[in-house]
Amino acid sequence: MIIRSMTIEDYDQVFALWSGIKGFGIRAVDDSKEGISRFLLRNPDLSVVAVNNKTVIGSILCGHDGRRGTLYHVCVAEEYRKHGVGHEMVLEAVSRLRKEGINKVNLIAFRSNLLGNNFWRKERFTFRDDLNYYDLAISEDNRTDFVS
Repeated sequence: MIIRSMTIEDYDQVFALWSGIKGFGIRAVDDSKEGISRFLLRNPDLSVVAVNNKTVIGSILCGHDGRRGTLYHVCVAEEYRKHGVGHEMVLEAVSRLRKEGINKVNLIAFRSNLLGNNFWRKERFTFRDDLNYYDLAISEDNRTDFVS
């Protein structure tokens, strides 16, 4: 397995990975090929994929605003979970953020994602119960569909 920068050429495999994970939320606009291309251009060399035998088995979208890094769509194919793939991808993404001068990383995990929430605790991320999270949908076209 290798971990390398995600490129737009990985999109089809990454989208297939996302589409195969039950409960995964895919946004119509943000997660389209054009949306991911825009994200990768804005955050060059921060997002990573894990590849085994030319197949993408994990991905992290990673970006920052100059102050704080954010991890999005962190996932590993089911058959590769609990083998350190997610851990190695997180280490790589955080290392890349550190090189950009970023000192703090955040992410959002659905409450119902027990596996993911346990993973983040093991990765030493702090659960914050002192915050409220708000968002505003600027485009009604950007609906979220959940994989069932």
